[in-house]
Amino acid sequence: MKKAPAAVELDEFDRKIVAALVADGRMTVTDLAKQVGLSKTPAQVRLKRLIDTGVIRGFRAIIDPVRLGLDHIAFTEVKLADTREKALQEFNAAVRRIPEVEECHMLASNFDYLLKVRTADIRRYRIVLGEKISSLPHVASTSTFVAMETIKD
Repeated sequence: MKKAPAAVELDEFDRKIVAALVADGRMTVTDLAKQVGLSKTPAQVRLKRLIDTGVIRGFRAIIDPVRLGLDHIAFTEVKLADTREKALQEFNAAVRRIPEVEECHMLASNFDYLLKVRTADIRRYRIVLGEKISSLPHVASTSTFVAMETIKD
């Protein structure tokens, strides 16, 4: 089983840097330094440390999936027939290869995983469920809940 990474100690400036970059990941180091109350070099050193320690895992564009025609969200409960470690690892590796699965969470529940699946419409979801999700290793059953509206993303 994979060990969780150790928590990193953050001071007030580190927390301000993280918050500022969550709000605007494209800001310059100069703007970041001004916003958090540091000069440029200390802000740059702290930013590098936050990246090197894995607090900041990367920077990316946040895409509006609706504008790409992907406005159908379904949550899929997955129950496995086998929950031994090898089976879990096989499922985890396979589910990562399905691009329509935006999120996958292992839960302590009466089912094993909860998937957030994004597709263009219900017909496409049905294909993804039938051809991809149901074919994942060790899947015994699935149950689907369709989101009617996203209130907070």
